[in-house]
Amino acid sequence: MTARVEVVLVRPKEDGNVGAVARVARNFGAARLVLVAPRAAVGSEARRRSMGGLPLLKSALRVPSVAGAIAEADVVVGTTDLSTGRSTAYLRRSVSPERLGEIVRTLEGTVAVLFGPEDNGLSREELARCDLLVHIPARREFPTLNLSHAAGIVLYAVHRARGAADPESTPAPEVLELNGREKELFLERLAELLARTGYPAHKRRGLILLFRRVLGRATPTEAEYRMMLGLFKSLGRALDRGPHGGK
Repeated sequence: MTARVEVVLVRPKEDGNVGAVARVARNFGAARLVLVAPRAAVGSEARRRSMGGLPLLKSALRVPSVAGAIAEADVVVGTTDLSTGRSTAYLRRSVSPERLGEIVRTLEGTVAVLFGPEDNGLSREELARCDLLVHIPARREFPTLNLSHAAGIVLYAVHRARGAADPESTPAPEVLELNGREKELFLERLAELLARTGYPAHKRRGLILLFRRVLGRATPTEAEYRMMLGLFKSLGRALDRGPHGGK
């Protein structure tokens, strides 16, 4: 992705939130922080909360209106705590953060992501100026997120969509390979051990099914399967020796 992402805070109210957003914006590679008519002092508390995002905070652009903030943007994204669904009261339906990431990944130019003030969010007029709306699904009885939390979720989704192609990103967790062959061998050895130890025959099938489910959730690595198979092998040798160690 070659798009330049700018974070636009519209009339932010809390100093600490501005600093926290600067921090998370730096975490996920935002190019610039823009403050529209900030009500926050953007002082010592903002600097303290920004941590590694202090360079973004210090270089933040201040403008008096949303129009000034998005004047050079190629795509404008507005965030809303309302799920627009099929409502005709909005110019467009909102998308999820994940879908936004997929869209932004294919874009070039400047993408401005607008976050409204903590007390009442972006106005309908401001949302109408956006090309896309993004909504973070949450509990219906309390769908409003803290400003910095919302920014973190949206920016993470955009950043994550870049994938391995982004050389500046820390590596994502490795994809675990399923070890079907080792799993089946484990279950075979388990069945043999159950039979040798006299475990009730009518209970063996259920216990093996239980282990199959547990292993499916745990996704052990090949090395972990080998260690467990090694344990079964040692138990088998102990059974061969008998209760007196073969004497």
